Amino acid sequence: MIDYLVSGGFAVFLWWFSTGLVLYLIGLPGHTFPRILAVATGLLPLALAGLVWSGARETVFAAYLSFACGMAIYAWQELSYYLGFITGPRKVACEPGCRGWRHFGHAIEANLYHEIATIAGGAVVLLLCWDSPNRVGMWTYLVLWAMQLSAKLNVFLGVRNLSEEFLPAHMQHLRVFLKKKPMNLLFPFSIVIGTALAVWLAQSALAAEPGGFAATGWALLAFLVALAVLEHWMLILPLSASAPWQWWLDRRRGAALTVDSGGAVDNGGGIAESACLVRGREH
Repeated sequence: MIDYLVSGGFAVFLWWFSTGLVLYLIGLPGHTFPRILAVATGLLPLALAGLVWSGARETVFAAYLSFACGMAIYAWQELSYYLGFITGPRKVACEPGCRGWRHFGHAIEANLYHEIATIAGGAVVLLLCWDSPNRVGMWTYLVLWAMQLSAKLNVFLGVRNLSEEFLPAHMQHLRVFLKKKPMNLLFPFSIVIGTALAVWLAQSALAAEPGGFAATGWALLAFLVALAVLEHWMLILPLSASAPWQWWLDRRRGAALTVDSGGAVDNGGGIAESACLVRGREH
């Protein structure tokens, strides 16, 4: 049982840390964004190499490494999106009264390049891992992609907690695609499918040899899916969706209020941030 707890602790920590790190970095002054993405892109080949190296090995260490590499590769996708480099052709909010399929089309335009990049990244991961005995990293990337896409659709269709505080200043135009309502029709399907997958993965982990490669890999994926289901529940429960990452958000807020030498606040947006916030409220 201790082996499963270790796997769970590792999955929870990496999920919390990677999400919080992305939230922190996207809240830094805007002039740091090119350097942040350059460093992240420089580290990306290491994650890909780690995925290939671990993919050829069926050991407990290889399972952990593959999981971490899959999460790091997906984190690069999220970072490039929220830093504003790979988003979509639409950079402005919808006009008042935009509804239905037209509104959905605008949401796709705002995220199009990101979704294409995520699909391309998934294709690369599949190519690198498909014939490997260790595909933990591949499934990690695909689980993160699927559950993140589900969360985006649920937020678009309507949930109680929109987590607007996660959006950086330069992406406030996306607020018009967040709809506040108690629940939507997609949400129960997301929960049922996610929960069923988590249970199946947990059963696979328990059925495997305790402490071995298979048990570790299945357990890591089971905890990851369970965390994704928890994130979905936080969209509708009367709880603060940002609570797990409040420490990161507080540090991000402090960095955003750093005063530059000219006395102006460098928050990666300044006046532009205020304008975006006003537009978000208007629409």
